[in-house]
Amino acid sequence: MNYGKVFHNAKWIVVCKILQSLLQLAVGMLSARFLGPANYGLIKYAASVVAFAMPLMKLGLDATLVHELVEHPEKEGEIIGTSLLMNFVSGLACMGGVFAFSSVMNAGETETVIVCVLYSLSLVFAALEMIQYWFQYKLMSKHSSLVMLGVYFVVSAYKIFLLATEKSVYWFAVSNSVEFGLVAILLVAIYLKKGGKLGFSLKTGISMLGKSRHFIVASMMVVVIQNTDHIMLTKIAGKAENGFYSAAITCTIIAQFVFTAIIDSFRPVILENKKENSPEYELNVSRLYCITQYLSLAQSIVFTVFAELIVNILYGAEYAATVPVLRILIWYFSFSIMGVVRNVWIVAEQKQKYLWIINLTGVLLNVTLNAILIPQFGACGAAVASLSTQIFANFIFGFIFKPIRENNRLLIAALNPKMLVRESKKIVSLIMKKNNK
Repeated sequence: MNYGKVFHNAKWIVVCKILQSLLQLAVGMLSARFLGPANYGLIKYAASVVAFAMPLMKLGLDATLVHELVEHPEKEGEIIGTSLLMNFVSGLACMGGVFAFSSVMNAGETETVIVCVLYSLSLVFAALEMIQYWFQYKLMSKHSSLVMLGVYFVVSAYKIFLLATEKSVYWFAVSNSVEFGLVAILLVAIYLKKGGKLGFSLKTGISMLGKSRHFIVASMMVVVIQNTDHIMLTKIAGKAENGFYSAAITCTIIAQFVFTAIIDSFRPVILENKKENSPEYELNVSRLYCITQYLSLAQSIVFTVFAELIVNILYGAEYAATVPVLRILIWYFSFSIMGVVRNVWIVAEQKQKYLWIINLTGVLLNVTLNAILIPQFGACGAAVASLSTQIFANFIFGFIFKPIRENNRLLIAALNPKMLVRESKKIVSLIMKKNNK
């Protein structure tokens, strides 16, 4: 495996995301304190409603675009242009869907409806931001990472201005759209400057949808698993309880960028391995599992031990109820990452047709557990429901469902400490060589 290219690509993502995450943490902490649990819960409720529309906007192309580029490099401009146009049109349609949903579900709650609509503007800009997958395919994430970092500095300054001038919750709802919009415009400009072309082909679009359609329903089900708790908490236990729960989730994803960088850098390598029938294909899948699982294990232990200190520093005494929620939810992340890596394997094996079965099982379990636990235990109940769902859907179900059992074999092999030691030595050796140069 060419660790050099993967490491260099991941390095830029990680370095930029570290800076971005530190800034995000600071601004998020200030925003949560300023808005209070109720308004903070309202923003997160709007984010959850928009999240339901995001898979429909993406049309499953976010999961298959790199694979399409690997398989048909001669159609690069046509594939990029077609996917951007399809996503842009679907983004406009999804904005209308968000307005309709919030108008019905929150009838008479004008503030909630307005916040949801303002937040949904991000759907259109996120459609254009899909071009970031071209940078992943080319292992050129340096450019996209620097753009995202620069934009986040600008947006953070905007949010600090909102805090300083004590603007209403509406202004905070728009900030997400500003970020997506600036990133999309700059990435498209860089793509064109580097000689990229934008074409359109109805035939290519139909072909791409034929392969990605399985991910639309599957992604919708993942969103249901990830966001049903926010909506049910808000409706059953109130906005403040959702605010405590949302604060815990924000803590669990502080280091998510590290895992995203690693997976995004491995993805094109694994897909290329599969295309060429490389003997390193299965080994690289296990390597990816090994690195992500042991990193997430270390993160979970640290956050469990220091949960109270972390919450006090980030949010203050007003969010004390977040501490027990965080101690449960941090373990959710480890099993969630298993599912992300498994989806890379599923794309490589072209087994997308099974995704709806896997995710439907998770949805049914998640909704059932939330309905039982939230009325009794509030945010802690939602946390237990989420953790239980991830354990079953991304680990246990792999042993039960035969078509993906092979993936679990690679996962179990990755948990062998000997692999961790071996791969760690290779990465350290590479870093030392880079430093010597």
